[in-house]
Amino acid sequence: MVTPPDPAVLYPDIATQGSLGVALQAVAEEGGFSVPVTASASDPLRYAAVESTLPHRRALLVSSSAIERRWRIRGEESFQGMPLIVGDTDDLAQVARAAQAWHDGVPLSDIRQVAPFVHLTGRFEVPDHDPVRLTESEWQGMRTEASAREQPGYHALVEAAYAEPALRGLYPFTSHWALRFSTTTGPWMSTVGPCLLADDVDRYTVSAGFTGSGLIAQATTAQEAVAAAVRHLPSGLGPVTSGADLAENRRELSS
Repeated sequence: MVTPPDPAVLYPDIATQGSLGVALQAVAEEGGFSVPVTASASDPLRYAAVESTLPHRRALLVSSSAIERRWRIRGEESFQGMPLIVGDTDDLAQVARAAQAWHDGVPLSDIRQVAPFVHLTGRFEVPDHDPVRLTESEWQGMRTEASAREQPGYHALVEAAYAEPALRGLYPFTSHWALRFSTTTGPWMSTVGPCLLADDVDRYTVSAGFTGSGLIAQATTAQEAVAAAVRHLPSGLGPVTSGADLAENRRELSS
């Protein structure tokens, strides 16, 4: 097992300035702008955060790689903590530009224009946390992620599920690489229906449990697997509701 180098050795300039937060602010000032950065109290050389002026965005997380000189960012929405933007680069000036754009409330697509290393996850912002829109956003994020993975069977499965209205109206998520569905959004989900797993591009499993237990069907196409899943959905499912409401109901029942 290789021992990572001391952060002060990998990032001597950051160590000289005392923290990643100070270094980010200095790089921003060199570029003619400012970024309000908070350094990590526990590991100031490797972590920092930049708050946003938009209440539906969490603070942008900036982290330094432990094995090479490189920085990563992650910007999440505030309701579920799902990432809207991610990225990694060896150019701290680009990180500063992305951080300023995130802080200033610049639209997601425009952040990528400011800092090309930024990757859009496909999710879009839902300031009012509307559960139907959050479901649409999560589907777009899942489709974007599936198209980027070198697993054509999984990609086909996600696209086939999205094309089916009965499943598209449910909140999608994955568990142990199995595609699952919920009648509520995150952060508290209410799982419904079977699990769908792409074993290969021509082999799919539909089961009651994410481990393959309770086998329902096996199929050679994603469309066949989706059709089998739809046949095993309970009747009377309404529109997706908020996971926050589910959490509140559980608290009331337990009190």
